[in-house]
This record gives sequence, C-alpha cells and structure tokens, in this order.
Amino acid sequence: MLEQDIKKILVSHEEIVVAAKKLGQQLTADYQGKKPIFVGILKGSVPFMAELIKHVDTDIELDFMLVSSYHGGTTSSGVINIIKDIDQDIAGRDILFVEDIIDTGQTLKNLCNLFKERNAASVKIATLLDKPEGRIVDIEADYTCFTIPNEFVVGYGLDYDEYYRNLPYVGVLKEEVYTK
Repeated sequence: MLEQDIKKILVSHEEIVVAAKKLGQQLTADYQGKKPIFVGILKGSVPFMAELIKHVDTDIELDFMLVSSYHGGTTSSGVINIIKDIDQDIAGRDILFVEDIIDTGQTLKNLCNLFKERNAASVKIATLLDKPEGRIVDIEADYTCFTIPNEFVVGYGLDYDEYYRNLPYVGVLKEEVYTK
C-alpha cells in the first residue's frame, strides 16, 4: 500500500544490511576499548541504529535525543528544538551520533557544538545517508553508508509527516504526495 507513493527505490534493505555490517566492523576497530556512547537521533535513526549495533563487537552504551527541525515539512526549518536530551553526563566520553540522513547539516552541527561544550572526549557522526547537495553548513559525517542525490526520500526511519518510516528500504517519495 505505501509502495504506491514511492517513485523509485534508492537503497534496498539488503544493501542497508551489508553497509551496516561493514560500518559495524569499522566501528568495532575504531572504538575498541573506548566504551563510546552511541546517541541515536529520534525518530529516524532507530531502524539504522538497531541494525548497526548488531555488528559492533565492543562495549558501547546507547542513548537517544529527540530533536526537531523539520516541523512537518520537506526541508529543515533551521530552528533546532531539543525535545529529549540524553540521560547521562558525557564529559570525557567518546560520542558517536547515529543519524538516518544528513541533509542541511544544521541539526548535527548544532549538536556537535553542544557536545563539545559539554566536554565530550570526541564527537563523531555515523549516517545511513548523506545528501551533500542539501548542505547549508560546513559539516561532514565521519562514517557514511550511502551518498544520495538531492531528492526527498522516505523509508527505513525517514518520514514525511511521520509516515513511511516503516518501509524496509529508502525510496524517493512521489512529488504529488507532498505537494498536495
């Protein structure tokens, strides 16, 4: 039923699993003995984070933040609202933000700066998708699974107006769905 609104599939479920496994192996090596905190950005990061952590074979902690910047639209408003902050002190800790997509980069730039102010030992970013054509601030992910074109995508955690998150792949949403 949801598939009728998808113009094309950009990244299949199988491709996501393979990329998460490869990234998990890299994170295992990079964070061996460091006990980092993986901070998932709700709600979109949940499917990717769940897949990713299955492939990380070192001690990690999980935490989540709920940060809003889209407010129901198709582009970031630039206004960052922290609705739920993490639950622990991060001073001296290695932080890895786990994100579904980096588009404008505004949200993550603000979060990275905030965590540096909170004296994190290191702050890095892992993202399922990178959309560099959408970038309006200077920020790059430390770990990227897929670079995608400047199209409006949904699925695998990404939404339009809170819908389509449950698709098992990343697809381009038909324009007529969000221009009604």
